[in-house]
Amino acid sequence: MKHPGKKKLLPSDPSQASNKLLQHPAALCNMVKRIAIDAGEILLKYYDGIEDMEVDVKADDSPVTLADREAEGFIQMSLEQILPDIPIVGEEAVALGKAPKMTQEQGYFWLLDPLDGTKEFIGGGQDFTVNIALIYKGEPVLGVVFAPVRGELYAGYGEGTATKTMVDNDIEKPISVRGYPAEGLTVVASKRHGDADKLDKFLESFKTNKLVKYGSSLKICKIAAAKADMYPRFGPTCEWDTAAAHAVLRSAGGVLTDEKGKELTYGGENPKWLNPEFIACSFPWHDYLAE
Repeated sequence: MKHPGKKKLLPSDPSQASNKLLQHPAALCNMVKRIAIDAGEILLKYYDGIEDMEVDVKADDSPVTLADREAEGFIQMSLEQILPDIPIVGEEAVALGKAPKMTQEQGYFWLLDPLDGTKEFIGGGQDFTVNIALIYKGEPVLGVVFAPVRGELYAGYGEGTATKTMVDNDIEKPISVRGYPAEGLTVVASKRHGDADKLDKFLESFKTNKLVKYGSSLKICKIAAAKADMYPRFGPTCEWDTAAAHAVLRSAGGVLTDEKGKELTYGGENPKWLNPEFIACSFPWHDYLAE
């Protein structure tokens, strides 16, 4: 076990040697938390009807609103102010063909979804989030997820650093995944997406207790916070949907892998930035099956 006082460091990148903030990940994470909270305030302005969200449809038939675009613009501007040399890939920039080209060998870059769960947002639900992740050579090394209506802020930047903050009262506590519960797994699933038949077949290999449905990346964060144990996702997602929560889950001791047990990586290897189908879990589920 690492000494609790040991300094957490982000990976060293010679090309970013002048960016001293990367040497202080706790401070950087706090800045990103503030950015996520402020972006959440932009979303709530539209959610509460103060501004007309103006729903439109993108080329992939997914909805987009003025809230998505304004929040992404704010996040990008804010990240550029604190680390101007690090590229930024946002969902809406990709949709407009304006995002920089990335590879999984890229050093650092930001990957963000200003409004994860747009359908939930439009429908007046609570399970939408702001997702901001810092990627290094394909790995999510820092992540912040904020659910504005719920007031829940999740963050992590390495082993043992995962936290959950209730923003209304500013109470922050460390979080970590739990062990396999004797009564069986609490499984989380999407409210609107996924292959239900494939999910049922997959879960036949595990003892399950209950199935709970959430929207957005909150499903992964619930595992990090020991409120659930597994999230099998059989159906399409994009890299910005998972990267921030993946970083939180890793920091809390969990795993997020494809169906063969390989950890998901990020960098736009798929032209549409699509993830493979995956399983987020509080334990190495693939090893469990092998045993």
